Amino acid sequence: MIRVLVADDHPVVRRGVKQILADEPDMAVRGEARTAQETLELARNGDWDVVVLDITMPDRSGLEILKELKQERPRLPVLVLSMHSEDQFAVRILKAGGAGYLTKEAAPEALAQAIRKVVGGGRYISPSFAESLAADLAAEDRPPHATLSDREYQVLRLIGSGNTVSQIAAQLRLSVKTVSTYRIRVLEKMRMTTNAELTHYAIRNRLVE
Repeated sequence: MIRVLVADDHPVVRRGVKQILADEPDMAVRGEARTAQETLELARNGDWDVVVLDITMPDRSGLEILKELKQERPRLPVLVLSMHSEDQFAVRILKAGGAGYLTKEAAPEALAQAIRKVVGGGRYISPSFAESLAADLAAEDRPPHATLSDREYQVLRLIGSGNTVSQIAAQLRLSVKTVSTYRIRVLEKMRMTTNAELTHYAIRNRLVE
């Protein structure tokens, strides 16, 4: 039996995952977490075959949780299940050690398929996104935002969503000075000068919802 830990702050999503996997004879949800802290505590103390993790958690980002999980339990596969499209986060998740990326719009049977693949040692992305990645590699043309660090990318997306530096600092629990430094780095790497340019870029490239 594949023992699944589901980490998502929305009860409806956790219940939905549980119901989907209830129809699978070889897997079951044995634990649920609502926050980063609960996720890490359960992952440390339980015996799991896979973690199904949301990237948007209330206390820390799923990307940060993933990195900490991989440090503490490097052999435990983590499948990210997110509302964000694959072109926004999938590559970063895989680079950070994630075993796969699945959007919440995917068909229910894709979840069980993805879990079996990552538990078996493989990596999972959708066939359509795999084709998109192959096309990008063939073109050897990386978009400017691909050069950003994970934190810089996070700041770019928040600016693109209309947040001020102060609002971003509060959301990320960083000082205004630190966020301002990240903003300057983003502008330099993107070869832009204003937040308006960053916002236009983020919207045009579908980096924000």
